[in-house]
Amino acid sequence: MYYCCGITEKGNMTHNEDAMLIGQSVTDSGASEQTIKEPFIAAVSDGVSGEVSGEIASRMCLEMVRDIKYSKRVRLDKKLIDIHKRLARFGDEHKETRNMQATLCGIAVDESNGINIINVGDSRLYRFRGGRLRQISRDHSLVQLLYEEGTITREERRTHIHRNVIFPVLGNIKSEPRIDIVPIEGGMEYGDILLLCTDGLSDYLSQIGIEEILELPKSLPVRLRMLVDKALEKGCDDNITVIAVVYCED
Repeated sequence: MYYCCGITEKGNMTHNEDAMLIGQSVTDSGASEQTIKEPFIAAVSDGVSGEVSGEIASRMCLEMVRDIKYSKRVRLDKKLIDIHKRLARFGDEHKETRNMQATLCGIAVDESNGINIINVGDSRLYRFRGGRLRQISRDHSLVQLLYEEGTITREERRTHIHRNVIFPVLGNIKSEPRIDIVPIEGGMEYGDILLLCTDGLSDYLSQIGIEEILELPKSLPVRLRMLVDKALEKGCDDNITVIAVVYCED
């Protein structure tokens, strides 16, 4: 069994282009909390800035992910490429949603508690263990490429002028995205928190800033609310979505 809670909100924006999925529940406003049995998928999605109808793309993306009957026999790569093609086709056929796109970052937990990372874009998955936060997804972005080349530092990724430039994501009508589906190295232990978030959180809070809040002796929903509020305090001008997942005994 797993305990999952999350928040998605528009923040200081006029509408929310983020959405979140926990099991069978897709939400684009407010909080969600549930205990869920494996297999399941939890994920966040962010409509790509600068493209039209991001809120439609993110919600449609997660609704299609929700419909996957997941097990360890399922070829997630094929399922997600099919979702990409369906989003691209919808965007191409409707003028008002042309080239709508969405990131996707999540975990797929199978019936044997095997956990795969799903990632395309710059939304993120972190693991909080023993008071330390570690990013375990890899951003598909220009600044990540520059960081790996040694051109910029880890901290400069958060403030770089091109930090919002990402590689093709789900729904792109010109290019097929690269979708990462990889097992979580080291698995998940009791006490771990898996944290999924869109860049509205990660662009405004450092890993140390997130650690300080996650270490507090407060309930997970309260800590997530504190993370969102801290990002807003720091001037976040984006939507914010965050999900926490912990393993619990049946």
